[in-house]
Amino acid sequence: MIILSQNIIFSSPLPSEFLLICFPGYQSWQHWLSLPLSLLFLLAMGANATLLLTIRLEASLHEPMYYLLSILSLLDIVLCITVIPKVLAIFWFDLRPISFPACFLQMYIMNSFLTMESCTFTVMAYDRYVAICKPLHYPAIITNQFVVKATIFIVARNALLTAPIPILSAQLNYCGDNIIKNCICTNLSVSLLSCDDITFNRIYQFVTGWTLLGSDLIFIILSYSFILRAVLRIKAEGAAAKALSTCGSHFILILFFSTILLVLVITNVARKRIPHDVPILLNILHHLIPPAMNPIVYGVRTKEIKQGVNKLLRRL
Repeated sequence: MIILSQNIIFSSPLPSEFLLICFPGYQSWQHWLSLPLSLLFLLAMGANATLLLTIRLEASLHEPMYYLLSILSLLDIVLCITVIPKVLAIFWFDLRPISFPACFLQMYIMNSFLTMESCTFTVMAYDRYVAICKPLHYPAIITNQFVVKATIFIVARNALLTAPIPILSAQLNYCGDNIIKNCICTNLSVSLLSCDDITFNRIYQFVTGWTLLGSDLIFIILSYSFILRAVLRIKAEGAAAKALSTCGSHFILILFFSTILLVLVITNVARKRIPHDVPILLNILHHLIPPAMNPIVYGVRTKEIKQGVNKLLRRL
């Protein structure tokens, strides 16, 4: 009987929900912050939807390079929908509760789709490498079949390797507070509520994240190094500038993605030296700024997409 009573005392039921507390130190100005976030969200959704529709309807854009761009837009839309509506619901209606399954589903989508986006940039860098360094072989290498295989690789690699992150967090024993001091269910914010040792959980996310994102970054740097070397060897007047312009849009998108991600990592490492709200805001912006800017950059810098958008607008 004593043993039974002890088990009853110390066993904790699985929490049915968590409470998300956005910006614990500055909750008074959440309504003001919701305005620019709402505008960025609408811009991201509208721009990516327009780009996808343009590529779908314009026959001249039915090429591997634009199919890869479509994949990037789809990933951006899913990331935005997964994070931003819940953040705005907290700001506008104070809807802080999030169910246990929904929290870990959000965690999984954020981790997997973020690395999928990085992997897509890598495939796009390879596409530009073949186009500039091996132009005669480009039609034979970068085909629709290549895009299908690349898509399967992007999804399989990142979906499988990031799956243990929310699984490990969900298996922890949450016997204390259920208040998450964040706007979203990040692995660190959630696992800190556990009474168990989270060392393996944190190590797995760290190793997996840096392995996936790091290998992608190395491949991108190598691709652009070969591209730059090939461009510098071009002697025809204006040919080098034209070759670089074809990579300009892609390179700008990588800068948007990598810079914000790097700042986010640095602020998390230096968490004790900066306000707790700064990493939270940067995490939200990382799910908004790249998705909003990606289709705009391509639309402005790519003649074919610009023409396709103009045709789409005239149809409407």
